[in-house]
Amino acid sequence: MSESTIVMFAGESAAMQAAAEQAQASFKYFWRELSWEYRRIIPGLGLAAVKVAFPSGREGEEPGVEHMWVNDIQFDGQTISGTLLNSPQWCDNIAAGDPVSVSLADIGDWMYTIAGKVYGGFSIDVMRQDMSDSERADHDQAWGLDFGKPGQVLIVPAQQPEKKGFLSGLLGKKEPLAVVSTEDLPEHPMSENMVEKMDEGLRDDPSFARSVDENGWTLLQKDALAGNLAPVTLLVKHGAELDAVNPRGETALDLARKMGWPRIVAFLEKKLH
Repeated sequence: MSESTIVMFAGESAAMQAAAEQAQASFKYFWRELSWEYRRIIPGLGLAAVKVAFPSGREGEEPGVEHMWVNDIQFDGQTISGTLLNSPQWCDNIAAGDPVSVSLADIGDWMYTIAGKVYGGFSIDVMRQDMSDSERADHDQAWGLDFGKPGQVLIVPAQQPEKKGFLSGLLGKKEPLAVVSTEDLPEHPMSENMVEKMDEGLRDDPSFARSVDENGWTLLQKDALAGNLAPVTLLVKHGAELDAVNPRGETALDLARKMGWPRIVAFLEKKLH
């Protein structure tokens, strides 16, 4: 991304504030997508980044903040960390490539791309709606991305109905197609696709279901945070400890509740009773 794509504005309009709220409310789907991206051997995403407002450090001067993108995202349920993607024009205390850590409440947007198609980009959509057709075409050409129709922000790719299998049996019904709703969207397609292989791997080595990483997190906690129902059910099936806690004392159920994954919450609550 070139410096010309940096978005900056001094005041937050009502539309931009609403866009930030939508981005924060739907961030869990961005993190779910990244949780699978980090498992892929061959990357499936192009750009994957969040937008953060950095104080310019120039008191009394405009703009008071500089909005820039951060990539290489990690998330622990509380802190979003990554690397500054843009070269600042106004901020003197940070540079492209610097590490960044912020809370979920500090982000103003998120965006990922698949084959050049944009998902997220709430603040960008606000600006595109105010552009003429020619301005919007120039804007999209500068990014080299397909932002879709103005006024419609995609959350996840449209999905085909799941085949009769693990999740459809578990949930007792077919999943709906998902495009832009931020309700409880269908399970990520990779969840269904990896069930057999993951089940086999956990049968061969059940201790993997109870392993803890260098940061003190279990696989069950990670998948509960990311909203991955199929891995959660398989890990529990093969002996994952439901009451294990991360360094902040949170169980997998706590994390699923915090992020708002109702199907995982219902499954774990049932297993605990």
